[in-house]
Amino acid sequence: MGPPLKFFKNQKYQELKQECIKDSRLFCDPTFLPENDSLFYNRLLPGKVVWKRPQDICDDPRLIVGNISNHQLIQGRLGHKSMVPAFSCLAVQESHWTKTIPNHKEQEWDPRKPDKYAGIFRFRFWHFGEWTEVVIDDLLPTINGDLVFSFSTSMNEFWNALLEKAYAKLLGCYEALDGLTITDIIVDFTGTLAETVDMQKGRYTELVEEKYKLFGELYKTFTKGGLICCSIESPSQEEQEVETDWGLLKGHTYTMTDIRKIRLGERLVEVFSAEKLYMVRLRNPLGRQEWSGPWSEISEEWQQLTATDRKNLGLVMSDDGEFWMSLEDFCRNFNKLNVCRNVNNPVFGRKELESVLGCWTVDDDPLMNRSGGCYNNRDTFLQNPQYIFTVPEDGHKVIMSLQQKDLRTYRRMGRPDNYIIGFELFKVEMNRKFRLHHLYIQERAGTSTYIDTRTVFLSKYLKKGNYVLVPTMFQHGRTSEFLLRIFSEVPVQLRELTLDMPKMSCWNLARGYPKVVTQITVHSAEGLEKKYANETVNPYLVIKCGKEEVRSPVQKNTVHAIFDTQAIFYRRTTDIPIIVQVWNSRKFCDQFLGQVTLDADPSDCRDLKSLYLRQKGGPTAKVKQGHISFKVISSDDLTEL
Repeated sequence: MGPPLKFFKNQKYQELKQECIKDSRLFCDPTFLPENDSLFYNRLLPGKVVWKRPQDICDDPRLIVGNISNHQLIQGRLGHKSMVPAFSCLAVQESHWTKTIPNHKEQEWDPRKPDKYAGIFRFRFWHFGEWTEVVIDDLLPTINGDLVFSFSTSMNEFWNALLEKAYAKLLGCYEALDGLTITDIIVDFTGTLAETVDMQKGRYTELVEEKYKLFGELYKTFTKGGLICCSIESPSQEEQEVETDWGLLKGHTYTMTDIRKIRLGERLVEVFSAEKLYMVRLRNPLGRQEWSGPWSEISEEWQQLTATDRKNLGLVMSDDGEFWMSLEDFCRNFNKLNVCRNVNNPVFGRKELESVLGCWTVDDDPLMNRSGGCYNNRDTFLQNPQYIFTVPEDGHKVIMSLQQKDLRTYRRMGRPDNYIIGFELFKVEMNRKFRLHHLYIQERAGTSTYIDTRTVFLSKYLKKGNYVLVPTMFQHGRTSEFLLRIFSEVPVQLRELTLDMPKMSCWNLARGYPKVVTQITVHSAEGLEKKYANETVNPYLVIKCGKEEVRSPVQKNTVHAIFDTQAIFYRRTTDIPIIVQVWNSRKFCDQFLGQVTLDADPSDCRDLKSLYLRQKGGPTAKVKQGHISFKVISSDDLTEL
């Protein structure tokens, strides 16, 4: 069973269609009338706009003609720049466009059954976390008989023009499509999770390992049903659509239609002096200005391949406007890459995406206020909503996306389209359960861009541990809704931190409610004991307080281990000490290397300290080899830390 479906304006396609067929009339949508308000917010279009149905524009109209990806799409005189490449990208993966255009054959014109056509269509969009079905009539704006917005070079094909109308209805009017990025549109069409890659910043032409890591990510994304497009940023408006020396257009978006890692046979290894080819196939949605460098249609590389070679290697082109490039040339010529990952289906029953709806709210009580502004507002920043997630293993890429609710539908009221938003990421204690109140020992692990776009994101390879993400508006004291999504190939268990301290309960009262909160960060353990010179020492920490303990990751083959392991404990009294133990991980039986015992009183110094390890038995036990460096902070205010 798929996700629940929301009906926009509570309009249900089948009910409306059957009513029209019963009354022998064509549908006219009362919620999106063929008039100026459906085009613009507060201005008039010069010239006379006539809304026409497809059968009044051409003979034998069709929703889709042949293969949906075979025809070029044109922007139109008032078209939106990002729409055509988004349409082209959508058409690459059948699993996506058939969801956006549901039951397209049932919606198609059938000249054999004209009485079954009611001039009504439906499309589905992923709208702020919900799949939403939008119903429209087939009246399209024209001037002098030509479509005003996007159209197909197959003059009787209308899927893109009708899809664009449904999208305009969802957002309020056609003008609402202005300013949307291509990733905004693709995400709304497909529900994918978007990431923008700066190719120059990644230095993929210089760093060979990073280049092949990028290829691996793109290959995995594409084969899992993701959508990928790329462009060459133009430094000025004058250079938009200017052709490069190799036939590519600046400021123009190309769609990736295939990606292949090809093992060559013996003959071709000699020809290309390589055992493998890393290749991408791109498509110009306009069907012109193709790549003219290596592996272009007339290049010498193609002359080395027979028709059989091309077929066996999979190096084929199905559409006009398609061309192949090597990975090297791809990285060298494009500087912006949009990667939209397919996150709708669990992989082997494992969720790769965690998402949560939240909101920034204002309250006079600081403990209830959830709109603290950006990191610059140090006094109020941590009043924002806080979300914690766990990275179970080192070295996994985590993509974090924060989307604010689109305010375009309120533009007529004078409200801005978007607020400036962003988020901060902190590495926190391995056992944190309550909200952050001060940032004494937490590592600032990342920060997104702060900008007035609909969505901001951050992509990072993170170490094992717990992380708190704080979504913010730039200014404090404002209210709005947001959608937080986190993608990782390992489960991260995203959840909100709502409580400021342990709850007062009968159980807590019976065993003693906490009176002291203690944070500890163990930075390192150095000079650890080796019984003999070639012994392998794999140290790890166990930090204990009463019956609660935190265990660090194991450090491999070192007697000078850097941990930076954090823990937090809520204690009934300082008579319950904090014990930090160092152990050596071994195959059969772990070896105790020493420990320190700390009272951690609120009056103690909060600076970095160093203590020698001791045997078990308390702070006066016999000293052992090695020492640990740590910082400990205690407070009798349970909401200080």
